[in-house]
Amino acid sequence: MSILAFLEWVGQTPWSIALHESLYMYPLLESTHVMALGWFVGLAVMFDLRLLGWTFRTVPTTEFTSRLLPWVQAGFAVMFVTGLLLFYAIPVRNYQNIFFRVKMIMLVLAVLNIWYFHNRTERSIGEWDTQARPPQAARVAAVASILLWLSIVVAGRMIAYNWFDCDIQPQSDFINWAAGCVVPLPP
Repeated sequence: MSILAFLEWVGQTPWSIALHESLYMYPLLESTHVMALGWFVGLAVMFDLRLLGWTFRTVPTTEFTSRLLPWVQAGFAVMFVTGLLLFYAIPVRNYQNIFFRVKMIMLVLAVLNIWYFHNRTERSIGEWDTQARPPQAARVAAVASILLWLSIVVAGRMIAYNWFDCDIQPQSDFINWAAGCVVPLPP
């Protein structure tokens, strides 16, 4: 079974249909997702600005992390769960949306950046914890984080537009490939 066939089946389940067609639940999920995104990204950017040495310069990075991290993790958890439910409500349209695919690629890169920072760069935090301007590796991670989350927010917002939906044909072969469109061959 292909991914598309599986998602077509998921999209036809009663819970998926009910969620997508709900007068209140789907908009509530969208709103919660956006609020959690603002919560998470806002706090992440605060941390990134500290890593860049632009704000909270007198606060040790470890103290900043210990105070913010639980809130960042909570925001991410809410954002992740609501995002999964939004995908579940309209899986085929999301799967075949170029902006959704860009968002997922950026999300994977953002998670890798977070992983790399916490497992590599942060290992030497004892050496630079109280410095107003952390080392270059921490600053690079901060810039990457800001750019990736900005890209994720923009791509996420663009998902709502149907400029490249598969049911709008003809489109270029590249767009059809990038969106995963299954286009019947001409007779």
